[in-house]
Amino acid sequence: MPKGFFNVPEAKNEPILSYAPGTPERRELKEKLKELRSQEVELPMVIGGNDVRTNRKVRMFPPHEIEHTLGYYNQGDASHVEMAIDAALEARKKWVNMSWQHRASIFLKAADLLSGPYRSKINAATMLGQSKNIYQAEIDAACELADFFRFGVKVMTDIYKLQPESSIGTWNYNEFRPLEGFIFALTPFNFTSIAGNLPAAPAMMGNVVVWKPSKTAVYSAGVIMEIFKEAGLPDGVINLVYVSGPVAADVVFSHKEFAGIHFTGSTGVFQGIWKTIGENIYKYKSYPRIVGETGGKDFIFADNTTKIQELVIAMIRGAFEYQGQKCSAASRAYIPESIWDEVREKLGAELATVKMGPPEDFTNFMNAVIDEPSFDKLAGFIDRAKNDEDAEVIFGGNYDKSKGYFIEPTVILAKKPDYITMQEELFGPVLTIYIYDDEELDHTLDVVDNTSIYALTGAVFSQCRYNIEKITKRLDNAAGNFYINDKPTGAVVGQQPFGGARGSGTDDKAGSIFNMLRWTSIRSIKENFVSPTAYTYPNFEPDSE
Repeated sequence: MPKGFFNVPEAKNEPILSYAPGTPERRELKEKLKELRSQEVELPMVIGGNDVRTNRKVRMFPPHEIEHTLGYYNQGDASHVEMAIDAALEARKKWVNMSWQHRASIFLKAADLLSGPYRSKINAATMLGQSKNIYQAEIDAACELADFFRFGVKVMTDIYKLQPESSIGTWNYNEFRPLEGFIFALTPFNFTSIAGNLPAAPAMMGNVVVWKPSKTAVYSAGVIMEIFKEAGLPDGVINLVYVSGPVAADVVFSHKEFAGIHFTGSTGVFQGIWKTIGENIYKYKSYPRIVGETGGKDFIFADNTTKIQELVIAMIRGAFEYQGQKCSAASRAYIPESIWDEVREKLGAELATVKMGPPEDFTNFMNAVIDEPSFDKLAGFIDRAKNDEDAEVIFGGNYDKSKGYFIEPTVILAKKPDYITMQEELFGPVLTIYIYDDEELDHTLDVVDNTSIYALTGAVFSQCRYNIEKITKRLDNAAGNFYINDKPTGAVVGQQPFGGARGSGTDDKAGSIFNMLRWTSIRSIKENFVSPTAYTYPNFEPDSE
């Protein structure tokens, strides 16, 4: 058969469309939203390439319009997880032997389907199912997921090029094998791109996958699976199951062929998974790869040289885009006393213009939080801040779940740096600010570093290069992604590899070579062209007279 060294197409970030009035993408998306709202779909699980239905149908609805029904998904049980594992292991027999360029072609095609004929559908599904405005959906569901696929293929080839040197008479080379067994992908609701990438990244490297999406992001997950199938992904390589987390865990983490988990979610869940894997370690064929990105208590730190308008916009975008439901969202801010009055005035003026409502209205900056438990949790923290002596709600603080799970962008002023909303991850549109004495900058940096268990993202705002350098160095372990005069959200595939350490995960940087290497097992091969014919070496020869 023909052979060759193949160069994949150059990976470039997918351009973000504007959806401005009068543009064709705006018209197309409005039509797609209308179409999806007018129908009720039934989403089956996809196991071994087959649509699998059950007698338990779970209703899907927009978080911003809880009375509207988008459709139903088929809830599975432990037997379906076992079925998915069996299908994955059966598919592995062929998938591991497929030439890498054909694996690459599947995901390159998936990227072009996303950026082309499926763009409006994946965006509309994300907007309706996860209550995400069009800009947030576009940068996530269409652009970032396409970027994950294209840069994933590039990274895959970069890995294959990592070859050792050879000395005269030998040839050394590395083979990059898929892991033995199957990978479990457990994905979150907040980013459609993450939901697609977590099963795709291991599959690109030749692995087979069982994928359990969040129950609040099933609608967009079904579209992703549709794209995988149209792109030519063979049956059983990625198997989509709709089951509860505990049900999946009981089956997956007890299976001898479990080879790794690709996870994004809460720190508590991830720690529980790690513990279970440790307890079951004797059952597995190999030591499983554990890759996870978890929580964050992301910060903005400003000094007194900050450009105030830039700081204010960074706080609003960083804290309130997608209702603060980003692992990277700005959740706490530290502002020097000397500039606080002006910051407060401008922040209040900007927040007064923020619109909130359903994402189908493209003028709304904020939409609903994902579900009722999230709404109730956030409302509880807001009410507590209203009554505590150590805090004050200075902006927002209202909420309403009569039609959808709406919470105003809320700003809490903490009177002590260890107030609970400065420490705990809230995952919603709540920003807590602490005012520090200008002369206490160094001490406040210690507070920033030690206040929370997390270390995902952070930002410094300053016009003093000495301070920028000092703060960046002092907070070197406080964030895996650090921003200078920019909000702590919006990492772009291929530009800012994303991930954090401490309580925020394993910092394996999704979309980068560091992550993709976790899904391969290296075999080093040495071939000797002229083998020795005697067991002795020259030093064994006796000295001459």
